[in-house]
Amino acid sequence: MSLSELQIVVVEDHGFQRRIAVRLLAELGVEHVLEGADGLLALALLRQQGAPPDVVLVDLDMPGMDGIECIGLIAQEHLARAVVVVSALDPALLNTVQTMARAYGLRVLGSVEKPLTRDKLEAVLSRYGESVGEVPESSEADFSTEELANGLRKREVVPWFQPQVEFANGKVVAVEALARWERSDGSVVRPMLFVPVLEREGLAAELTECMLDQGCQWLQHWQREGMRLKLSVNVSPLALADPAAADRYQSIVENHGLLPEDVVLEITESSLMTDAARGLGVLARLRLKGFGLSIDDFGTGYSSLAQLAQVPFTELKIDKEFVFSAHSQPRKRAMVEASLDLARKLHLNTVAEGVETIEDWQLLAELGCTIAQGWLIGRPVPGSELPAAVARWRRPVH
Repeated sequence: MSLSELQIVVVEDHGFQRRIAVRLLAELGVEHVLEGADGLLALALLRQQGAPPDVVLVDLDMPGMDGIECIGLIAQEHLARAVVVVSALDPALLNTVQTMARAYGLRVLGSVEKPLTRDKLEAVLSRYGESVGEVPESSEADFSTEELANGLRKREVVPWFQPQVEFANGKVVAVEALARWERSDGSVVRPMLFVPVLEREGLAAELTECMLDQGCQWLQHWQREGMRLKLSVNVSPLALADPAAADRYQSIVENHGLLPEDVVLEITESSLMTDAARGLGVLARLRLKGFGLSIDDFGTGYSSLAQLAQVPFTELKIDKEFVFSAHSQPRKRAMVEASLDLARKLHLNTVAEGVETIEDWQLLAELGCTIAQGWLIGRPVPGSELPAAVARWRRPVH
């Protein structure tokens, strides 16, 4: 989607600043611009629209309803497809607001520091097009639980694969399997919409085994074509309560002529085990069998150090919230540096998620990260499209 096609709402209480924003958008070719002089007026305007606008530019420091409360309500009521945070305030505060909005499920294109310029606006708005196209825009779940369960049984829920590359040489060495529901009507449903339903219905363990089985099938297929890769698969914390899980995972892998060493199982750091003793036993047995164990989304939970001490992890994945724009945000850079230093001391491989810019690639390479994953390398694609995606990849020159 070109900038001229975007519908944008500017929420800014200062009249002069608002007019500047509108003028700059016009210079970028944006033809559909609405204005809100404060948070309350903006919400009233958004509620009147027949369809949510593409982007809302929200200033944080406004009288009455501030931008933080406004963004929270926009997210909860699904009044926009994406937001851009505009402010001259502390970068740490901007990061907190962006994290809050994403936690509500709202797309955040980024933040823009005042004063606004044409280049700043163009850079952040260009990310809208990069984020569209893989899945439908609707944030509502338009399916029944029975339809989803049937879709899982019929293998409509399939893995798409995102490449992981080594910083040292740019070589694609692994892929992460990410669940997508390819419905019979041709639509593709995002995991954020259906995975929580599967977890609620007690089907999360079945999803894990489905992704592992299909992922190994593709891994075997690529090996026959001369592509030697490792596979990462997300494991539901609910699966760790089953003592037989380790044996089943080993059986699935070996049935495809592969070894457990070919597979890395990702465990989300923020997920809490209801039965710690049993869960640790399953993880220990998985490691004993040769599976790699990755602590996923490191730094986003509350028990990082405790889990690193208890679980025989082989890999640490740095969450994309810290990686994106780390080159320009000192607090994020500090988190990345601390995570990489900790991983080195524990002899863990490191994977940085959310690598989207050459600047972040360069920073992570300089800091000694092992592996990169993100849109700079490639988006998730169906298994049949992975060889072409790998062929398109070109390591940034730095």
